[in-house]
Amino acid sequence: MKKLSFITVFVFLSILFVQAQQAKYVFYFIGDGMGVNQVLGTEMYRGELEGKIGVTPLLFTQFPYATIATTFSATNGVTDSAAAGTALATGNKTKNGALGVKKDLETQINSVASWAKDKGCRVGISTSVSVDHATPAAFYAHQGQRSSYYNVGLDLIDANFDFYAGSDFLDPTNQKAAGSNSESLYTLVDKAGYTIARGYKDYQKKAKKSDKLILLQPATATDNSSIPYAIDRQKGDMTLAEITRAGINFLSKDLSKGFFLMVEGGKIDWACHSNDAATVFHEVMDMDNAIKVAYEFYEQHPDETLIVVTADHETGGIVLGKGPYTLNLQALKSQKVSESGYTKIVNGLRKKYKNQVSWEVIKQSLKDNFGFWDSIQLNEKQEASLKRVYDESFSGKEIDLTKSEYQQDEPLASEAKRILDDIALVGWTSGGHSGGYVPVFAIGAGAQLFQGRIDNTEIPVKIAEAAGYPNN
Repeated sequence: MKKLSFITVFVFLSILFVQAQQAKYVFYFIGDGMGVNQVLGTEMYRGELEGKIGVTPLLFTQFPYATIATTFSATNGVTDSAAAGTALATGNKTKNGALGVKKDLETQINSVASWAKDKGCRVGISTSVSVDHATPAAFYAHQGQRSSYYNVGLDLIDANFDFYAGSDFLDPTNQKAAGSNSESLYTLVDKAGYTIARGYKDYQKKAKKSDKLILLQPATATDNSSIPYAIDRQKGDMTLAEITRAGINFLSKDLSKGFFLMVEGGKIDWACHSNDAATVFHEVMDMDNAIKVAYEFYEQHPDETLIVVTADHETGGIVLGKGPYTLNLQALKSQKVSESGYTKIVNGLRKKYKNQVSWEVIKQSLKDNFGFWDSIQLNEKQEASLKRVYDESFSGKEIDLTKSEYQQDEPLASEAKRILDDIALVGWTSGGHSGGYVPVFAIGAGAQLFQGRIDNTEIPVKIAEAAGYPNN
């Protein structure tokens, strides 16, 4: 009898031990387009700003567990964000362009966010781009084509998660459907019991009285596709750190349930597509600031919290070094705006001077925003290149804008950015994705699972194992 009692107590204590090791609070950070060199480049840039050769670490790179993951999709050696997002969300490979379905484009597959909800946890999905963009959508949508934004929005409602955040909806009235008379997503989310908050201050006013909430950027924002780049940020702009703080606050209404929060740094990818190194490094640092907010929570609940940081794929094929055995990343400090931010400045000058902008005015603008002829000295070839682009841009002929995946920019903006990247000795192999490894970092309950080279499909499965989610 005593032996049986001992076994019973041992089993009971073992169960308690296992439960104590489970992650009750899970943070899943995804840096879209953030490959190994995007992270290392940011740290080396920070190091050069301190006058040293080497790295000044980001917070998340100091997590005790770190590895790398492969990213190929079911159909392509180089994935897109939809297939990669689906892998990171569901543990399944799929066809490029597909969300939450297998490569037959019909069989629906649930995500780790849904598994968390099935366990009774509160769930949040957030991003710095639109709430219906590929990566966040992979956690709740089931669509054969990622660009079906209205239908993705309907899936967002059907998923019935507690908290969503991002810039806005891309197609709230289904304008892509010819002759559509669809009900607005804003109306539908209201009917589904969601409160919409516009900006962090509005969130603070509405959060306490809301059962479910969607945080979007302020109505004054001129671009619904994303929140502004960190390098372009103005007072009143919503930030990824604010989004993360709001998510934690909202999901913590009932801590006894535990929670799952995915946070995407979506514009790392956008800056990589336009080969804009300074903007990329600022975006990586900005995501690190959001991770710091989660880390504050981790410090309060270290035995029950798991933070995982990874990326869906690498973008741009960024190269740290272009031949000479040196780097000059500190030069990027002179860039004050993104490529698209400088495009807006040039457009403003066009309006101010009725498209008759002198070279002297442009030179001063380049000096103010890129440090040219001041902190950054140009050689004759570089100055001649800028002058040539200026002459072509203000010749009175139609302007041939520089196009990348998410931007159309003034040729002057593109050339200034290209020259500064060249001076910094940063190179790019393309304006698209690559098949390179992506980093994985983890800290907290279950973090030890993230060791050895893995595939992106293993990450949500390991999160589920760490948190005790029903994986089905």
